Amino acid sequence: MVDSAVVVRPAVARDVKPIAELWEALVDMHHALDAQLPQAVEGGAAQYARRIEDQLGNPMARVLVADHDGRVIGYVLGVVVDLLPDMFAQEPSGFLADIYVDERYRGGGVGRELVEHLSQWFADHHIRYFEWHVASQNRDAFDFWESLGGRPVMVRMRASVPISRIRP
Repeated sequence: MVDSAVVVRPAVARDVKPIAELWEALVDMHHALDAQLPQAVEGGAAQYARRIEDQLGNPMARVLVADHDGRVIGYVLGVVVDLLPDMFAQEPSGFLADIYVDERYRGGGVGRELVEHLSQWFADHHIRYFEWHVASQNRDAFDFWESLGGRPVMVRMRASVPISRIRP
């Protein structure tokens, strides 16, 4: 059960900076799990903040925050996507682009609440399913998503190109 002091609500302009700080923590967490995952560049959080600010007015995107006594402790970003309708017979779907909850508030249902609210927003837009990416080394994330009914659909893989093949 989520602490009653935690409220999930749509993000507003004043939330952009704290969301960007959480994004930076998300990127750092992923890089700590797997050094081949990218680190944020200098100024990356500011750039992410601008992108989040742009999404606040986008009717095909939803940014939600988990607010604990006026402090943003988590966020989720979801968008409606319609992938190449001229090539694929696929209905529009949702994409959960980012989700992060401050480590101090994990395990209390905050992430679940963020996903439930985003899922309702997708349903309100007649979206029947949504997808997301999970870092392969993030076992906690796999457990979290499986507890919400998530299942693998397609696995993204990576292979290194031998350095001897790369021409200057």
